[in-house]
Amino acid sequence: MTERMIHSLVQGSQEWLAHRANYWNASDAPAMMGVSPYKTRSELLHEKATGVTPDIDERTQRLFDDGHRFEALCRPLAEQIIGADLYPVSVTFGKLAASLDGLTMAEDVQWEHKSINNEIRAAAETADLPVYYHVQMEHQAIASGAEKTLFQASAWDAEGNLIEERHFWYESDPELRQRIIDGWIQFERDLAEYVPQAVEVKPLGRTPETLPALLVEVTGRVTASNLREYREHALTVFAGINRELSSDQDFADAEKTVKWCGMVEERLAAAKQHALSQTASIDELFRTIDDISAEARRVRLDLDKLVTRRKVEVKEAIIKGGRDAFAAHVQALKDETRGVFVQMGMPDFAAAVKGKRSVASIQDAVDTLLANSKIEADAAAKRIRDNIAFLDGAIAGYEFLFADRVGLAAKQLDDLKLVVSSRIATHKAEEQRKEDEQRARIQEEERAKAEAAAKAVAPAPAAVGTPMPQAQSAMWIAPAPLMPSPRAIHDGPPTLRLGQINERLAPIALTAEGLATLGFKHAATDKAAKLYHEGDFELICAALTRHIEAALRKQAA
Repeated sequence: MTERMIHSLVQGSQEWLAHRANYWNASDAPAMMGVSPYKTRSELLHEKATGVTPDIDERTQRLFDDGHRFEALCRPLAEQIIGADLYPVSVTFGKLAASLDGLTMAEDVQWEHKSINNEIRAAAETADLPVYYHVQMEHQAIASGAEKTLFQASAWDAEGNLIEERHFWYESDPELRQRIIDGWIQFERDLAEYVPQAVEVKPLGRTPETLPALLVEVTGRVTASNLREYREHALTVFAGINRELSSDQDFADAEKTVKWCGMVEERLAAAKQHALSQTASIDELFRTIDDISAEARRVRLDLDKLVTRRKVEVKEAIIKGGRDAFAAHVQALKDETRGVFVQMGMPDFAAAVKGKRSVASIQDAVDTLLANSKIEADAAAKRIRDNIAFLDGAIAGYEFLFADRVGLAAKQLDDLKLVVSSRIATHKAEEQRKEDEQRARIQEEERAKAEAAAKAVAPAPAAVGTPMPQAQSAMWIAPAPLMPSPRAIHDGPPTLRLGQINERLAPIALTAEGLATLGFKHAATDKAAKLYHEGDFELICAALTRHIEAALRKQAA
């Protein structure tokens, strides 16, 4: 059984850092859920897979130091609001861990402190706080078992005077809690399959090698020029430009090369203009310059189009990968649920990547949405599996009433239970009505037959003193009075088998068809066996007795 534990660790110590490496921590929960403004889900996967975390720069360290100082200064205010002392602790519950700014001795209230910011200032109530705060506090509550959280934010001056303070009460959200638990389960699955990639560094574009300086001097004719060599070198450089674009580095290089080609065109145009200023017409010079300029322009335009096209292709490939992965996951779940599944629809991966410019950010957006969508699909599959298990037991013997069981299995369990109980109850009531009507009709027919038989065999009134003829006396049998049989009370499912009825009546043997003629149609079946209610046995015996008496009277007549 999973137990909550409190660990004696100093936050920030090496022991504390080693402890955190073995658990899913509350501070990482927003990134795991894909809602953190500071870290992506992909970055968290990389950190957990490699154990390498980013270095903290001086500015971030100053913010951390201020946060710790504000927390210490604000603690007495929090204790006044709560009405109890607070103790910083590290807690775990299974694989979930949290380092709490404060927890009461009763362990029923926890405290989370932040440096105040504009998002917190804008909040009028707890619901207005950014979702990543809710995720962190809910994760903390799972780990600590606290019933509620005091969320507090403050700012203090260098002398320790309070500048600003806001606080809110947060109470657990069961739906968010389940999403966090399911999210860590999916994260653990993704981590097991994760192949570390190089951490993205924003690419800086590189242009092809610098072309040599173009030398042109004219005095009515070309007196000095390296144009031919320049042309051969330039065309070689243009031909070597990378057009296979897939990574962010490739795109950055291509975009910078587009600008570089434009600059080459401008320099060639300037050289041409300079030459024109020195001579009226030097055909070879101009043709060569035009050739180089045209090639630079062609490369620039082609590469610019290629950048645009490949960015679209890469984005579409990433989106397709997400769609294919989700479809495969749903199909695997359908196989587990016998083909039953809720029509969830394909996640909107295109909307998730809208506004994302780099390959890494597009991939992270798709991966995060895919993980969250898998969590929703897993929850739906669990509900369906529970529904199927319920149906297998609840409709035994009444399968004919549930030809739509595939559709029913996708309902909420409470709704499904209501449908099942209602249908079976309606069916039982209808069957009982039919049985009652058939039994009443048979009893009425038997009564009429018995009365007719009694009249047919009754002796004529004898004269006073005249004895009844012996022969007639021997063959006359007074009819048994026909009393209405007691009605069976069906207080449970039918369990009495036809074979058991025959065992009780041996050596008499009955068939289901024979019992039906007496007004007793089987209530259910168990494979080949016909099932009746236990309460019907007395009625069956009474009906048999009447039937035998009627046959005897008929024979005597």
